[in-house]
Amino acid sequence: AGLSRAEAGRMAVGGCRRLSSVTRGRELLAAVDTFLLDCDGVLWDGPRDIGGAAQLLGGLRASGKRVYFVSNNCSRSRDAVLAKLRALGLQAGPELVYSTARCSALYLGTGTRTRHRKVYVLGSQALCGELRAAGLRVSGGPPGSGEEEEEEGRPISRCHLDPEVGAVLVGYDEHFNFVRLAKACSYLRDPRCMFVATNPDPWHPVSGGAVVPGLKPQTPSAVDGETGGQITCTVRPGTGSLTAAIEVGSGRKAVVIGKPSRFMFDCINGTAGAAPLDPGRTLMVGDRLDTDILFGANCGVRTVLTLSGVSTLQEAQDNMASALPDRRRMVPDFYVDSVEDFLPLLTG
Repeated sequence: AGLSRAEAGRMAVGGCRRLSSVTRGRELLAAVDTFLLDCDGVLWDGPRDIGGAAQLLGGLRASGKRVYFVSNNCSRSRDAVLAKLRALGLQAGPELVYSTARCSALYLGTGTRTRHRKVYVLGSQALCGELRAAGLRVSGGPPGSGEEEEEEGRPISRCHLDPEVGAVLVGYDEHFNFVRLAKACSYLRDPRCMFVATNPDPWHPVSGGAVVPGLKPQTPSAVDGETGGQITCTVRPGTGSLTAAIEVGSGRKAVVIGKPSRFMFDCINGTAGAAPLDPGRTLMVGDRLDTDILFGANCGVRTVLTLSGVSTLQEAQDNMASALPDRRRMVPDFYVDSVEDFLPLLTG
C-alpha cells in the first residue's frame, strides 16, 4: 500500500521524521518519480565524495527514477559538475544539471534588454562562461579580464562605466571590492538595468583555507601546523551577502534565481524536454533548510534533509517548534544522516 492521504497531508507541512523504516521509505520512493538532488553537502563536500552517493545515483537510475542535479553553486561550470558525477561512476548529460549559473543565463537570455546589451558580472569564470554559451555578452568578471584590474587603484570618480551594460548579475565573487560595488550600484541607477542574483546563500564554510559549500561551519579556532597558532576565518560571505550590499547601495531589489526561488523548478520544466515535473511525485534532497528545504516547500514537493552538510537536526526541530510561519516552512518531511541511508530502500 502507498502513503495514505492523511500521511501525505502531514508530509506537506513538514514532519521532520527520520527516514529509518524500510517499509515507510520504500513507500515514499514508490510515491515519487523524480529526485531533485543538491550536490554540495549531499553528494560531496569539497573534494570528498559522501558515502553512498555513487550507489544511490546508480540505484535511482536502475529503478527508473528521473534525477536532476539542482545546485546553488554558481562557481562551478556544468562540465565541472559532470566531471564530479563521472568520478562517482555516473554518466549524466548536461541537460540534467541545473546550476544557478545556467539558470541565470536562461533568465537573462529572455530579457529584451540583455539580448542586445552586456551583463556586468560579479562572479567566476564559470558564471561568465555560461552567459557566453547562451549568447550573452559579458562585462566585468574575475581578475584577468583586464579592465577592472587597471581601475582598482583609481579613485571611484575616475572609474569608467561601460555604456553597453543592461544588466548586473551578482554571483559568488571572492574579489568583490569597493570599486565593483560602486560600479554595480552606478549601473543600477538606471531603472531599465536588470538586477539579478544567482542565489541567496549568505555564507559558506571554510576548511583548511578553502571554501567548502557543504561543510558545517566551525567556531573560530587555531589550527596547529596550518596557521601558526593564529585564529582564522571559518566562513566567507556568500552571494546573498554581496547582493545585500548592492541592494542597500542601489536602493534596488534583486531577482533571485537560485533556491529557494521556484525559478529553477520552472527551468527544468521549460528546458528538460521530458514530461513536466509533477510536484506531487517529486522529492527534493538537500542539506540546507533555508535554500533546499524551503525550495521544496515553495514548489510543493516532498523534502528530505541530509545531515551530511550545513543544516543540523536541531535547527530543523527549532523551526518546527517555532510560531513563525516562515520558519515552519523550513522543516523537512524527513531527514537522513546521509544519502547512504537511502540504499536499503533501493534493494530487496
